[in-house]
Amino acid sequence: MIDLAQRRLYLCTPDRPDLTHFVAACVRGGVDVVQLRDKQLEAKALVDRARLLKVVCGDVGVPFILNDRPDLALEVGADGVHVGQEDAPAALARRILGPDAIVGLSTHSPHDLATALGQPVDYLSAGPVVPTPTKPGRPGTGVDYPGAATALSPWPVFVTGDVTPTRVSSLVEAGCRHFVAVRWLTEAASPEAAARQLRHEIDEAIGAVAA
Repeated sequence: MIDLAQRRLYLCTPDRPDLTHFVAACVRGGVDVVQLRDKQLEAKALVDRARLLKVVCGDVGVPFILNDRPDLALEVGADGVHVGQEDAPAALARRILGPDAIVGLSTHSPHDLATALGQPVDYLSAGPVVPTPTKPGRPGTGVDYPGAATALSPWPVFVTGDVTPTRVSSLVEAGCRHFVAVRWLTEAASPEAAARQLRHEIDEAIGAVAA
C-alpha cells in the first residue's frame, strides 16, 4: 500500500502531445502524485496514454492515478483511481481494484464529506477553493471547507482549485497540507520550474507552521 501522507503536490493533467515529457518535468520539479484526467478520450486511447504514464511514474516511484474509470485503471495497472460524486461509487472501485490500490474521492461540501467518511477510500480531494475551468459550473468552496475537511478526515485531503504559489500560505494557514495543481503546471512555459516553485512554497509554508 502506497502511503500518501507525506505526498504534497498532486498533478492532475489532461492528455497532451508532450504528455510523458511534461509529466517527467513536473516530477523533477517536485510533483509526487500524478493523475490522468481526460474527459474527451475514448477508452482505447485513454488506455494507451495511461500505459505510457504508468511507466513514467513507475520508474521514479510516483503513484499514477486514473480518473473516473476503475475498470481501465485495472487494465493498465495504475496505482489507483479517482472518482467524483457522480462517477462509479468508491466501494465499486475498491472491489474492482482490490485492497492495495489507491481510491480517491472528490468532495465539495460538508454533506459530501460526511458521506465520504464511510467510504473505502485512501484520500479525499476538497474544493475547488475558487471556480475553475476544469470544473465548469461548480462554485468555489472558499478556504474554510478544505481546512475543515482536513481536520475531520482520517486520510490525506488534497485541496483543489487554482492552487498557485501565492495562494499556498493562506491554504496552509487554513489547515491544508496536500495540494492539487492543474493550470499552474499545464499552462506553464517551464513545467519543471513551475512545479519547483510551487513545491518550494508548499514546503516552506508547512515548515513555518510546524516550527
